[in-house]
Amino acid sequence: MQQPTWWMNAKIYELYVDKFAEDFKGLTEKLDYFTHLGINTLHILPHYTSPMVDDGYDVSDYRTIRPELGTMDDFRAFADAAHKRGIRIIIDFVLNHVSEKHEWFVEARSSKQSRTRDFFIWSPTGRELADAPNPFRDFKASNWIWNEATGDYYYATFYPQQPDLNWGNPIVFAEMVDIMDFWVAAGTDGFRLDAVPLLFEQEETSSVGLPATHSIIAALRQHLDNNYGGRIVLLAEVVVPAAEAVEYFGDGRECQMVYHFQLAAEMFLSMMRHDRSQLDTVVQETFSMLPTGAQWATFLRNHDDLNLGMIKKNDRYELIQFLDPEGKYLFNKGCGVSVRLGTIFQNAPERIVEAHELLYSLPGAPILYYGDEIGMQNLPGSSFTDTRRYVRGPFDWNTAESMRADQQSTLNRIARLIHDHHGVR
Repeated sequence: MQQPTWWMNAKIYELYVDKFAEDFKGLTEKLDYFTHLGINTLHILPHYTSPMVDDGYDVSDYRTIRPELGTMDDFRAFADAAHKRGIRIIIDFVLNHVSEKHEWFVEARSSKQSRTRDFFIWSPTGRELADAPNPFRDFKASNWIWNEATGDYYYATFYPQQPDLNWGNPIVFAEMVDIMDFWVAAGTDGFRLDAVPLLFEQEETSSVGLPATHSIIAALRQHLDNNYGGRIVLLAEVVVPAAEAVEYFGDGRECQMVYHFQLAAEMFLSMMRHDRSQLDTVVQETFSMLPTGAQWATFLRNHDDLNLGMIKKNDRYELIQFLDPEGKYLFNKGCGVSVRLGTIFQNAPERIVEAHELLYSLPGAPILYYGDEIGMQNLPGSSFTDTRRYVRGPFDWNTAESMRADQQSTLNRIARLIHDHHGVR
């Protein structure tokens, strides 16, 4: 029987199914690799049917798998095989927006009288919500996107092809809860809540982390706890300092896990300066904030940019010079940088191990981004406007297998760190 607080000691590996193993059958065959590493939890990046405008974060059908990844039966077989090895599955739940190809939006944009019109947010002028963030300023001037068929604008926080859902509509809530139940029945142990602070918009506010958003998260948590005995975890993507991110634990009523984005930047600062005193202070302060049964998810890198918006401007500029001296991989007007550990430390590969020694020396539930354990670098070339795509290359199995046979390899040294890590201090 699963322990209700299994996430307190989660050791997570984050991956794209296709980039790592081609499909779910291939991923099932690779489960030995995670056992070798000491991983007990997998975070599966978006696997749903999608036009892939945003690498799967534009979902066109939440109840199916992209055909190239296999079938629902393949997913169920994968989850069952993982569970037999003591490995749990967290899937990405993209709940802020859908793809423009989703049947809800195809219908909604066709007519103002459509059944799903109120599943989305519309404006006759495109001037409302002026204080809301536009995280994709590199790609679009405004969050309001013109819709020719109905002669008005729809709201899209991210890519124009990703219309935001209207979580003020109770039917949207009911539909999304039903989708969560579907995936729990298929073998899922938890959900990463993508861009969760942005669920609810309100005029004359920042539309970030509003009380209505916290009410939605709490209602999702209550549904899962009531129906599954508290064993299903919610992991919040909240790109703000820890003092604000802690609100998404909701004193134990919202998410059981929240990403510690601030800590990631602090770890790189400490490596740049060869001084972890500031990092240790942040750890001491922020882990004391945790309510009972809650845990920070800690990480060095992930599939997105490394967000530097939570550190001082001077520190940010200094750190960019350390991480990306040529400025090739800047994201969101320089508020972040998309760069893999293997690229940062290509001239000092020993520091890849050092970085993981730092990560696994800290409390929390540490996340290993696929390929970092073998020193994978950014994809070559300079063709990506969205620089995050540089860190999403195919896993190098030749290197991995070679390293696995060498006890002193980067992979095996990191594996020993993972096996020895205990999240709860």
